[in-house]
Amino acid sequence: MSVPVNKIFSSPILKTTTCGSLLQELQKIWDEIGLSDTERDKMLLQLEQECLDVYRRKVEKASKYKADLHQALAEADSEVANLVSALGEQASISRVKGTLKDQISAIKPVLEDLRRKKDERVKEFQKIQSQIVQLLAQLAGNAHHDNSSDPQVDECDLTVVKLGELKSQLQELQREKTVRVQKVNGHISCIHELCIVMSVDFFETINKVYPSLSDSAHGQPKSISNDTLARLAAVVHSLKQEKQQRLRKLQDLGSTLVELWNLMDTPVDEQNVFHHVTCLICSSTDEISSQGCLALDVIEKTELEVQRLNIVKASKMKELVLKKQKEIEEIYKGVHVDVDSNTEREILNNIIDSGNVDLSDLLAGMDDQIIKAKEQALSRKDILEKMEKWKFAVEEEAWLENYERDQNRYSAGRGAHKNLKRAEKARTLVSKIPCEASLVENLKAKVIVWEEDKGIQFMYDKVPLLETLRVYNVSRQEREEEKRKTREKKRLQEQHVAEQETLYGTKPSPMRALTSKKPLGQINSNTVGGTPGRHATTPLSRHGISAAKERRDKATAAPIPVNYVALPKDDPPVSLSGLAADSPSQTGQFSR
Repeated sequence: MSVPVNKIFSSPILKTTTCGSLLQELQKIWDEIGLSDTERDKMLLQLEQECLDVYRRKVEKASKYKADLHQALAEADSEVANLVSALGEQASISRVKGTLKDQISAIKPVLEDLRRKKDERVKEFQKIQSQIVQLLAQLAGNAHHDNSSDPQVDECDLTVVKLGELKSQLQELQREKTVRVQKVNGHISCIHELCIVMSVDFFETINKVYPSLSDSAHGQPKSISNDTLARLAAVVHSLKQEKQQRLRKLQDLGSTLVELWNLMDTPVDEQNVFHHVTCLICSSTDEISSQGCLALDVIEKTELEVQRLNIVKASKMKELVLKKQKEIEEIYKGVHVDVDSNTEREILNNIIDSGNVDLSDLLAGMDDQIIKAKEQALSRKDILEKMEKWKFAVEEEAWLENYERDQNRYSAGRGAHKNLKRAEKARTLVSKIPCEASLVENLKAKVIVWEEDKGIQFMYDKVPLLETLRVYNVSRQEREEEKRKTREKKRLQEQHVAEQETLYGTKPSPMRALTSKKPLGQINSNTVGGTPGRHATTPLSRHGISAAKERRDKATAAPIPVNYVALPKDDPPVSLSGLAADSPSQTGQFSR
């Protein structure tokens, strides 16, 4: 469609632009040339076509720019929506009513702010994920993990919630690392202590598990993987087992040493050389911490010493057997049990000389006999204690009887005051003798129970104790009867003397005749100037009268006993109450 030339030239745009002036200039040139109207129309149409083409291109370009602006605006909106979704934030975008450029200018600051936040969030995610990857590598045992490449971050999810989850995971891994490091350090410390106790090379032991563990102080990372922990735990268990085995072996060797020392009376100086071994006998595994106390050389030296003592033991075995037999005899002798020592020693010598019996077994049998002897001695202890107290009381009673039959016991001889003191103690003891019958019966009851329990007689110095008690009861009854008859005879004599004095008066005492011839210095003050009164007596005369009466009363007494003994002044008082400890009729107890 062609546009009229006059309209083109009459267009206000052409009149005010260079194109209009150029068209006028072109008309003038055509006039001068003399072109026809047809040629002019043709050229104007061509010019009009070219102008339309230029406009069309401009319109197309403008349309394309408009489309680009729409697309940019749409992409900006989409990017904002994606960033808001990825960051999990609420972004307020105010829509502007206007041109596309105005709308793009309004959304651009919001987009740039979201992009900045995204970059910061991505860096934070990368940092946390790098730490997580590094910790996972360490926990997996890959301590030399390459950290040059940053981990890939999922930019579709950069929310704070996701970041918090990663931080929680990082903290959990850090705690896990701390726990494992503590376990590794604990295992290493335990291995070090065990190596010190057993004198084992620590670094060699650790390097077998993981070389970096011994080089961690020189910049090498320390492995904390499950495999390393398991291997360390296995090493600790193995070392503890080895420690327990060595301790048990040393304890056995130490017990053997003590047994051999006791058997052969080894001097204390020789025993002190292995004191560090014997002190482990009663120790537990956890208590052992001294350096080198469970070393192999200590065990070897102890084994050599045990071997040496066993060789010495073989040469002294006969002496040891006879020594144990003597110990058995001493135990039985201490509890008044008769043992045929000569026969027993002859039997042992024949057994040893025959060589048909293992001397170690023989010693073990002797130890069993010693244990049985001690058990029997312990079972006899209660009865023997009461027996000794009863014998002591009987002896004191016999001594007192002999002492009281002595006519010169009040003489001023040497040691008389000591015998008086002992007699006082003996009287205190004998005053409780009336209850002795119940004491003897109580002792007999205990002996009967013992014999029923053991199935044998209770022998005391080759004599059955029950027989001894029976004989004593008989003799005591005889003595009591004799005492009763003596007292009755004495009473009759005193009665006869009293009747004679009533009939014939009192005979003058020889001592009273002697006191009438006293020196002048001993005369009482109430006799000055005359003869003493009829009833006046002096202390000496009174003593003479008392002494004469005592001699008359003891006219039937026996002579001084052969067991006349003087006691020291500081002897403790003796009590007989202990003999009645098991009798319900007694309230005291004998104490020797």
